Amino acid sequence: MNIDNSPTIQLPVVKPRAPNHYIDNQQFLAALLEHRERVQAAKEAGGELPRISNYLGDCFIKIARHLSYKSNFINYSYKDEMISDAIENCLAVVNNFDPAKSKNPFAYFTQITFYAFVRRIQKEKKQQQTKYRYIDQLDLSDIMAPDQDHGEFHNQFLDYLKTQVDGHEYEKVATPATKAALKKKKLAEKEELAIDPDTEL
Repeated sequence: MNIDNSPTIQLPVVKPRAPNHYIDNQQFLAALLEHRERVQAAKEAGGELPRISNYLGDCFIKIARHLSYKSNFINYSYKDEMISDAIENCLAVVNNFDPAKSKNPFAYFTQITFYAFVRRIQKEKKQQQTKYRYIDQLDLSDIMAPDQDHGEFHNQFLDYLKTQVDGHEYEKVATPATKAALKKKKLAEKEELAIDPDTEL
């Protein structure tokens, strides 16, 4: 009978790493409860509402900055405006958080930050549509061409504007001026159709 006396190798026990959250939800909740008590005391005394603590402000900044790193928000050129809007919205509704309804303030303010980002994106896109619509309606060649230069004129900025307008699709909303021009064009087309083709011009 053969007995294996070779030493057994014991592998080290790897302990699971504790999750490294950038905000402690329980500490965040405790700070909000403390702020809520101070707000209620100020209301009962008829005094001025207290400011939020530095910790709460730091939490709002961290939530906004970390959410802006997500793939659907990271490439916007106006990301700083998105973060500013989110912090402003969090400060506006900080007194509305009800611990009786939710014990997860991180999710509550993350949702507020998310919708603040969405509103800023929609606002910026609307302004971009207005800018492209305005550029499209301008006669840029007449505006930017020199008065006394009768040779070949090349303006890089003019080419850039045309490229931007041509490369972006935007919703062409009818304005009173465009409506009048369209109506005038239709009347001219009707008059042309009403002309007898045998009539010599």
